[in-house]
Amino acid sequence: MDDGSDDDLVFIEEERHPQGPSAQDSSWRVLIVDDDRDVHEATEFALSGVEILGRKLELIHAFSGKEAIALLEREQDVAVVLLDVVMESDDAGLKTVEAIRQELMLLNIRIILRTGQPGQAPEADTIARYDINDYKTKSELTHARLFTTLTSAIRSYSQLKCLDASRLGLEKIVSASNQFIAEKGLNAFADGVITQLASLIGIAPEGLVCATSSEGAGDPEQYRVIAAAGRYQHLIQHRLEEIDNVHIARSLNQVLRNHYSVVGSRDITLFFRKNSTEGFAAYIESAAPIRDVDQHLLEIFCTNIALCAKNIDLVTELRLDALVDRQVGLPNRNALIAELDRRAHDGATSNVVALVDIDQFAATNDMLGHAYGDALLRAMAQRLRALFDSSVFVARLAGDAFALTGPAHLLEADSIQRLFAHPFLIDDIDHAVSVCLGIAACADSADSQDTLNNAYVALRRAKALGIGQSITFSPEIGEAARQRTSLLRDLRQAFEQRELSIVYQPQIDLQTGRIIGAEALMRWQRRNGQFVPPEQFIPIAEQSGLIVSIGRWMLPEALRTLKRFHQAGLDGLHMAVNVSSIQLRQPGFLDFVNASLAETDVAPNHLELEITESIALESLETMIALLNQLRSRGITIAIDDFGTGYSSLNYLEQLPIDHLKIDRSFVTSLASSERGSRIVRTIALLGNELDVRTVAEGVENQSTGDRLREFGCHAAQGYHYAHPMDETSFLDWMKEHA
Repeated sequence: MDDGSDDDLVFIEEERHPQGPSAQDSSWRVLIVDDDRDVHEATEFALSGVEILGRKLELIHAFSGKEAIALLEREQDVAVVLLDVVMESDDAGLKTVEAIRQELMLLNIRIILRTGQPGQAPEADTIARYDINDYKTKSELTHARLFTTLTSAIRSYSQLKCLDASRLGLEKIVSASNQFIAEKGLNAFADGVITQLASLIGIAPEGLVCATSSEGAGDPEQYRVIAAAGRYQHLIQHRLEEIDNVHIARSLNQVLRNHYSVVGSRDITLFFRKNSTEGFAAYIESAAPIRDVDQHLLEIFCTNIALCAKNIDLVTELRLDALVDRQVGLPNRNALIAELDRRAHDGATSNVVALVDIDQFAATNDMLGHAYGDALLRAMAQRLRALFDSSVFVARLAGDAFALTGPAHLLEADSIQRLFAHPFLIDDIDHAVSVCLGIAACADSADSQDTLNNAYVALRRAKALGIGQSITFSPEIGEAARQRTSLLRDLRQAFEQRELSIVYQPQIDLQTGRIIGAEALMRWQRRNGQFVPPEQFIPIAEQSGLIVSIGRWMLPEALRTLKRFHQAGLDGLHMAVNVSSIQLRQPGFLDFVNASLAETDVAPNHLELEITESIALESLETMIALLNQLRSRGITIAIDDFGTGYSSLNYLEQLPIDHLKIDRSFVTSLASSERGSRIVRTIALLGNELDVRTVAEGVENQSTGDRLREFGCHAAQGYHYAHPMDETSFLDWMKEHA
């Protein structure tokens, strides 16, 4: 019994008797090879009724070397060969030995040479070279000497067989361990235990495995059969108390309760420990007593497999992590790909993949906390799983993105959007949710990964359109996505090969007409002279993150140009440089700005950084702290394209800003729309109320400039004053308009 030490196994012998003969080992087989029949008869007489090591002898006969070889090719378990040296030829005996060892590869069988004449004895090196175990003259093999010689040979043969059995058993144990590592869960593991255990001790794979858990430890009603084979197969998934064989039920119950193994005369019940409270037991029946060598192997087997059992839960957890999203309890992306492959193999070409992305989830997470965001994700997962039947596979991809795959008629955009007509109840508060959808038909691609990529392309297009949008993938959308990918590749190459350049557009004070600064604008001219519009490549640069590298080049370059403007006598000018929210989020952005100012020897009060309203969707407190640090250096902060993004008076009041730039779309509508006039007037009044200056973009005629001045707008820029120019043209223009 387990005494509390680290030993997992203690064998108990129920009905242990002295090792008796088994069905397959009832006698020792001895082959007599001699061309003299009298020798055969004399040997039989001498060995009549003899038992060696508890077994009788079975004598078999051959009258030549060739006959002996033919007999050994078909006969099994011959322990000893009594071999005449001289038979059909003078070296027939030695040739027979050579054939036994080298051709038949019978290395365990013991060979005793016999000769009628002492002078015919082989030399010592011959005995060693041919692996001859003993040599006797026929006159020496009296009853007593023959008994002694055979006992020694049979004991040697038995030991070699045991060593072979141990070696093969250990190989099986190692093989079993490797196989068990790959098993999927405890049930498959337990099923393998029966097979490997039976193979190890050479019996039919008939048995069963019963397991307990931490909750059911010590309670027989909680013991359940988790694997069964042979005539016990009908007991699988039955409780221990339902096993109709009282002996088996009692053996399993004893082992599971006491945590030790029992080895009986005709069966074994082994305990495998998973941990201090959990384990399982295997019952195997044997038609013959369990041999000593097999008991030693079983001990090693139990120790080894117990270690495997301890890893089963870990392997199961790792498999679960590979295919299940633990946070929401849904299959993950790997599982989705596998399911798409399975359905494609089954010919489910009418299926679609729908990607569901929660709108403004990042803002929700920031404003209400990650715990709230996690609760929303779990509620989302539960609703999607509950509202579709098993024909729809639901998975979580990453972040706030979920995936559905199933029949097209169940996953239409309108039907999915209707699932979110009712709010989610989170922390006793109704939370309205809108989603964007990207849908792709599985039939559009032969590859599951391509189908998923198509759905992603459609989802990105939907999110670009705004909240609550749905897009179904089409060849046209795919072509547009490929063009964007091609454009990004060309943009990276253009940046590396210095094809990007900076132009500068003057900014005019509307009250005095004085030139007060310039905005640095990025331009891309291909080698063939073709210009790529900024509205095409700037969003791609931001989405890909390339804008960070471009920005680290652009800011110092614009400041160096500003320094040259100052040296040319334009010392009152400031330089406005656009900065994306991606750049602001980079660690060390403040240090980068400070280093750029120091390198170019430009005073901070001559630099203006233009940000977009999307900054309000970031971590607001962090952004406010960063902007305050920038302003404390004297740097001016402007909100670019105001009115087109996430406009909120609440965040506008919190952000430390100096300028509001009115988007050109409002400015150009001044002349044609009263509504446009009201918007511009309202923004100008708002700026005055917040004590920030307003700058209008896109001024194309004098009348627009005059109306902006009447509204109280402070500054303007646009084609009416000047187009964006390179550095040399800007200086020439300044001289003309000084």
